[in-house]
Amino acid sequence: MNISLLIFDTKNVAVGQNVTLNCFRDRLWVSTNLFWIRLVSQSFPEVLGSTISHDVPTIEKIHHITTKQEPGTFVLHISRAQLTDTAVYYCIKVRQLTMTFLKGTFLRVKGPDPGITGVTQDSLSNPVHPGDPVTLQCSVVSNSENRRCTEDHSVYWYRTKPDESHPSLIYIQGNNSYDCERSPEAASQQKCVYSFSRNVSSSSDGGTYYCAVATCGEILFGNGTKLDIHGTYYLSLKFDTWMFSAAVFTLMKAERGALKDGKMSKRQRLYMACKALGLD
Repeated sequence: MNISLLIFDTKNVAVGQNVTLNCFRDRLWVSTNLFWIRLVSQSFPEVLGSTISHDVPTIEKIHHITTKQEPGTFVLHISRAQLTDTAVYYCIKVRQLTMTFLKGTFLRVKGPDPGITGVTQDSLSNPVHPGDPVTLQCSVVSNSENRRCTEDHSVYWYRTKPDESHPSLIYIQGNNSYDCERSPEAASQQKCVYSFSRNVSSSSDGGTYYCAVATCGEILFGNGTKLDIHGTYYLSLKFDTWMFSAAVFTLMKAERGALKDGKMSKRQRLYMACKALGLD
């Protein structure tokens, strides 16, 4: 079976917004099936609708998602999009033994403003040797006045190494493993500290450790902590927060000039964000 992809784009929408995706159909395609399918993490592809002919007005509906054959186009419509609608949507043409992905759309549904104003990672003052216990900290500062989402934070710890193409997910923060306090300067501002501890066994534990905070459909990253087992442990104190918008596959820098010497690529950040959002 031959497989090819003609068009791939991205779409970013807000919760409650209606979404329409169109897939072109040529009237000369005889004995050809078109399918709209949805691909989400850790699940089999879901068929949302199919059609055989360009002039057969087929309509299928699954919950708030409708597919409809219209003249020259096979339409997928999502009524009042939900956060769970974040996924990759494919329009596929199948004819005999040939499958063609006519169009792919990464749809990301954005939730309310999480109100997070910063993510920082603290340093360790002493060198680290094999057998030493190490505790990494990730501080999340949020403002309740701007927060319109009640979803809790999910914190993920990743490690990157020069000889690995993708970061490794090494720890998922528990709901009770953090401390929060109000700022004495502003009652609306809150700081939560997430800690991750491990015993360093060998040089294989070395690398750069990042915390990723996911909430309300957004992901923000700390600037990373570099752990050198052979030498001394050091951490750049420069502040750097990145916000990931999955639908446009872009990274928006919230604080300029902070990751000048950083080692993590955009591809790696994208991989981390997709893992945290469950879109791998």
